[in-house]
Amino acid sequence: TVQKAMPSTSLEEICPTYIYKVVLLGSTSVGKSSLAYRYVKNDFKESLPTVGCSFFTQTLNLGVATVKLEIWDTAGQEKYHSVCHLYYRGAHAALLIYDITNKETLKRAKMWLRDLEKEFLPDEIVIALVGNKMDLAAEREVTTEEGEEFARTKDLLFMETSAKSNHQVNDIFMAIAQKLLQWEQEKASTPSQHGKSTVDLGESGVRTACC
Repeated sequence: TVQKAMPSTSLEEICPTYIYKVVLLGSTSVGKSSLAYRYVKNDFKESLPTVGCSFFTQTLNLGVATVKLEIWDTAGQEKYHSVCHLYYRGAHAALLIYDITNKETLKRAKMWLRDLEKEFLPDEIVIALVGNKMDLAAEREVTTEEGEEFARTKDLLFMETSAKSNHQVNDIFMAIAQKLLQWEQEKASTPSQHGKSTVDLGESGVRTACC
């Protein structure tokens, strides 16, 4: 058999680039914007409420592939809930964020999960449950075990973070990127599903509708 000559192998084949849409969901003031800002800018801002959505990008080199995360930070106010499906349409990953000092925000995160479960099959979206504001652990209303247990029953990634102290912020986004890449590699070994994973950039038009 004739082997393909190495020089004709493109860099893209050796180290492909994948673009993933990641949405941040949760109640107002749980720290969605602060988490996104800390992750992308490595800075902390007690930011003003998000109107509609904000948009960040972050590129990770994971050796076997480059992963570009398109991070959509959505408004948590109830009045935006009716259009929230616009934000997570076409999403590959979602962070369900709650405030560990406010039990009500965990209930809200569970509501977002129910919305996602209606919209996506389990193998279509990576979901992480994120307990934010670890820097306020003295005022905790939700135990780590409670968050862990719920995440386990729903097969979600789980971490507790602090945008303020930068506790596990990079870790949760990295865990999502690695899980997405793992799925990518599994799809590549199942040809019938291959090609389903990359983002249709034509969807970016949704951005003008919601921002």
